[in-house]
Amino acid sequence: MSGGRCALLLRAVNVGGTGRVPMAELRALLTERMDLGTVATYIASGNVICDAPEDRDAACTQVRALIQEGFGVDTPVILRTHDELERALAENPFPDAASDRMLHVMFLEADPQDGAVEALTGRLLPEERIALRGRDLWIDYAAGVNATRLTRPVFDRALGVAGTARNLRTVRKLAGITAD
Repeated sequence: MSGGRCALLLRAVNVGGTGRVPMAELRALLTERMDLGTVATYIASGNVICDAPEDRDAACTQVRALIQEGFGVDTPVILRTHDELERALAENPFPDAASDRMLHVMFLEADPQDGAVEALTGRLLPEERIALRGRDLWIDYAAGVNATRLTRPVFDRALGVAGTARNLRTVRKLAGITAD
C-alpha cells in the first residue's frame, strides 16, 4: 500500500438496469482477492473505497479483470486518491453552478486527446459549460442531465479515453470518506 485511502470509480455500473455489480459481493471479492485493506462502497453506482495501492495502474487492471470474471461486466476502473479528490474540488471552475446535482466531474483514465474540449464545446446546449482541469473534465449541465447532447458516445469520441462522472455532492462525500 502507498498510504492513504482512495476511491476506485467504476463506469456505468448499476445504472439503468445494465452493468449489474452487487456492491456487497464486490466488496467480498476485492477483500478476498486483493490487498486493498478495508474495502467499502458508497452508494450502488460504483464507488469503492480502499487503501491506495502501490501500483495504481496494475490495481485498476486487476479490479477490472475481477469484475469481468465475477460479474460479467467490463468496466473501466479509475482511481483517485484523497488528495486528488480534494484537488479536484479546489479547482472547481464553476463554483457558481446552480445545483450540486447538475455539476459533474468526469474523472478520466488518462489525458484526453488534443482538441477534446473544442469537440465537446460544439455539442453544448446554451446553458451548459465544460472545463478541463488535468484529467478531470467538469460539466455544468445547468438545465439537467436528461436534456444534454453530451452522451457517453460523444464523450468517448471526443476524449479518446474512458471516464466516469460523479456529481459534486458525491465527489465531496468521496473526499470526506477517503480522508485518513
